Amino acid sequence: MFDTIAPLAADLLPFILVGFAAQIIDGALGMAFGVITQTMLVSVMGLPPATASASVHLVELFTTGTSGASHLWRKNVNWPLFWRLVPAGVVAGVLGAYVLSSVDASAAKPFVMVYLAAIGIFLFYKAILFGRWPRFKDPRYTRPLAFVGGFLDSAGGGGWGPVVTSNLLVQGADPRTTIGTVNSAEFLLTLAVSITFLVTLGFSAFSEAVVGLIIGGVIAAPIGAVLTSRVNARWLLFMVAVVLTATSIFSITKAWFF
Repeated sequence: MFDTIAPLAADLLPFILVGFAAQIIDGALGMAFGVITQTMLVSVMGLPPATASASVHLVELFTTGTSGASHLWRKNVNWPLFWRLVPAGVVAGVLGAYVLSSVDASAAKPFVMVYLAAIGIFLFYKAILFGRWPRFKDPRYTRPLAFVGGFLDSAGGGGWGPVVTSNLLVQGADPRTTIGTVNSAEFLLTLAVSITFLVTLGFSAFSEAVVGLIIGGVIAAPIGAVLTSRVNARWLLFMVAVVLTATSIFSITKAWFF
């Protein structure tokens, strides 16, 4: 029995570690799980973009569910904002999944990444000027923002967290509740997108890497929520800026120079 389990565990371990690391970042900062895991599945494993996106969204059913419950437990959710984001995000996510199942919509991704890199740099600036007792604002244009984020997330293989979280923070929203709310809303988006991929692509769309990513992501999800509730808002802004800028520049470099 051990001879059977050991090779399986060895095959799953890299995906468990990637899922764990990606979800720690995503759960604490509201972004990067999709970008990290999608890049690994496409670039390292050679999966088609639609198959990789379907696999990532299936994993996120488990990780976003666990993360959302953890943020709810830590009181990191702004419910009025949650219900402004969900409907538009779900509709756009289903549309994006259908588009990716029919055509390759990744051509626009480098341009989106340039925009997100600029947002990351601006968040650095905001973090530097962040006061000791800042005044937070209720963000505007949340529904169009959720629509764009939901579409890019399913059609472009990641984008809900980077697009929605970063733009809400730019408008002056509270980092703690913004990250918790966006993570929690992502569960319903992911559920809708996964069902769409299942209908359009079938079960063959989901790769074997899913099991390892689920294990690592579910273990890490509660840790990320705790970090969000305990880290100072200014440092959350700094860390969001670092992750957003680094992942965007990496994606730009990979798309345009390799």
